[in-house]
Amino acid sequence: MPKPTKGPRIGGSPAHQRIILANLASQLFEHGRIITTETRAKRVQPLAEHLITKAKRGDIAARRIVAKTITSRDVLHTLFTDIAPKLAGRDGGYTRVTKLGIRKGDGAPIAQIEIIEEAVVKKAKASKKAAPVAEPVTTAVDVDDALAQAEAAAGEIEADDVADVEDVTEAVEEAADVDDAAAEDAVAEAAPADKA
Repeated sequence: MPKPTKGPRIGGSPAHQRIILANLASQLFEHGRIITTETRAKRVQPLAEHLITKAKRGDIAARRIVAKTITSRDVLHTLFTDIAPKLAGRDGGYTRVTKLGIRKGDGAPIAQIEIIEEAVVKKAKASKKAAPVAEPVTTAVDVDDALAQAEAAAGEIEADDVADVEDVTEAVEEAADVDDAAAEDAVAEAAPADKA
């Protein structure tokens, strides 16, 4: 249910307010968007959405109910044949009010109300169960296989370049062996110190 309006009526009397809102809704359906004061935009929004909901039904009874408010046959036809089918997949929220600032002459806050024509994008529901966590896969890469893959990816490599790559690969392997030997020596030296 829309929030009840507060403050004075638009136009003074209830009958005049109904006429103003009907004209605003009619202009909205005719042009797709209108610029008016914030108060009028917020007051016409529930009426316009109610009329669009009736138009989505599309039967003769709904057309007669909407015809009580929208008196122009052209606008009524546009509402039922153009606007309602575009909004068939949307459950409410057919209009959008955007604040534009203040009017230069009297300082009234101005807003634009428009019919939303973008398609509804439904959000994926978050599942309560956590997705199973995949275990990390560890693979040992053989240096020769990696070198062969690098050669295949590079295409044609000159013999000097291959020799350089092999020299670098051997140097890396030797450094790894030296690091392993140094680590074993450090562990061996630490072990007698713990026993003493």
